[in-house]
Amino acid sequence: MIGLGNAISDGYLVVYYPHLLIHPDYQGKGIGKMIVDKMQEKYGHFHMQMLTADGKAIDFYQKVGFVRAGETEPMWIYKGNEH
Repeated sequence: MIGLGNAISDGYLVVYYPHLLIHPDYQGKGIGKMIVDKMQEKYGHFHMQMLTADGKAIDFYQKVGFVRAGETEPMWIYKGNEH
């Protein structure tokens, strides 16, 4: 697998993008942007599109049109060890 993206939505107003994963050997080749473009075809008209980004992903998401959500702070209960 080269990459994948997924969405969780109420189908009308709000969509959350939990994952956009591109194999490291294929990053920087436009695959992530292509996946985001496909997601925008389906969800671009929604009132709210949300995701959580950190590290290098922040620059990528800004390039494809996402902006910081005001003064919000990301918060979670996380059981992983990747961060």
